[in-house]
Amino acid sequence: MPQHAAGLAPEAPGAFPLAVRRLVIGNFRNYVQARLTVEPGPVLLTGENGAGKTNLLEAVSMLTPGRGLRRARIAEMDRMNGGPWTVAARVDSACGPVDLGTGRDPAGERRLARVNGAPASAVGALGEYMGVVWLTPQMDGLFQDSGAARRRFLDRLVYGFDTGHAGRVAACERAVRERARLLRDGGRDETWLSALEGRIAEYGVAVTASRRDMVARLNQVCRASDGCFPGAGLALEGALDRWLEEKPAQEAEALCRAALRAGRPEDGRSGGAAAGPQRSDLEVTHLGRNMPARFCSTGEQKALLVSIVLGHAALRAAELGAAPVLLLDEVAAHLDARRRAALFERLLSLNGQFWMTGTDPGLFGSLAGRAQSFIVTAGNVAAA
Repeated sequence: MPQHAAGLAPEAPGAFPLAVRRLVIGNFRNYVQARLTVEPGPVLLTGENGAGKTNLLEAVSMLTPGRGLRRARIAEMDRMNGGPWTVAARVDSACGPVDLGTGRDPAGERRLARVNGAPASAVGALGEYMGVVWLTPQMDGLFQDSGAARRRFLDRLVYGFDTGHAGRVAACERAVRERARLLRDGGRDETWLSALEGRIAEYGVAVTASRRDMVARLNQVCRASDGCFPGAGLALEGALDRWLEEKPAQEAEALCRAALRAGRPEDGRSGGAAAGPQRSDLEVTHLGRNMPARFCSTGEQKALLVSIVLGHAALRAAELGAAPVLLLDEVAAHLDARRRAALFERLLSLNGQFWMTGTDPGLFGSLAGRAQSFIVTAGNVAAA
């Protein structure tokens, strides 16, 4: 259970805007130590390439479950020749002001978390307090990337509405890995093998149901184009998705278990799993052109991603009372002036906190006087 700040009612999620108020990092990437105090609203980080702008966004992303916006190994975030990295923050959370902390366990490749100074039972507990979504230049190729990358993108959006989703995804992935190991070793333990397949089916149906619900709600807000960002249509493609669309959850589970059992010989050779949520893919269509996103131009694909993230933020603000914290790395660099202006106005209308990076301060001229600006130079941060 989340450890709520004293005197705050936990039964009213979304009653508070989400924002980082104070960020303190140590031995993180190229930072020995850095401390930022910010307000809700726009946060602008400018500086040369390699100065550490994206590292600050990554630090904020570590205040949620998962591997952060770079999906790095835990030890890779340690500063070279430094000790274990740490990230601490005072945040305005879904449950009120709270102190969150995380960092690498000095004993090894494991991430620890703290809430209000007390150790959390798991890093997943951070998801009870913060919702964070990001766009990075590496995501520009999402629609040409693997299905796994698109699933991770969708799952990050689901986390903002269903804090238990991360735990179910992790549990299903553990069961898939354990089954693969068992099959590789000969798969002679029928009882344990059947139990693992039952877990994959059970968690898989729950994961798929949450993804399908998220896609349905996103379609309500992403289908209309505003002239600058295109309408987007989303769909999930996969056997488990079809089974859950056509049949009750219990029957979908049974079909998944049967497919896993029948697929054991091939799965033993490939190391995969014939059925489960890891076989699903997110399909996105540019509705204005009636064209799959993977066939669209690079600029159109970027605009579709922005459209989906903005739609998700607006949906969360409408349903839960607070938009997620948005981390937008170099997002303005490849947008024309008209789309940049539209993006800034859409972001400001969310009344949430968003962090943006860029090498050229001139790209953010229309945010002058409305954003908190910092200059980042070689692992140092100073107010602009």
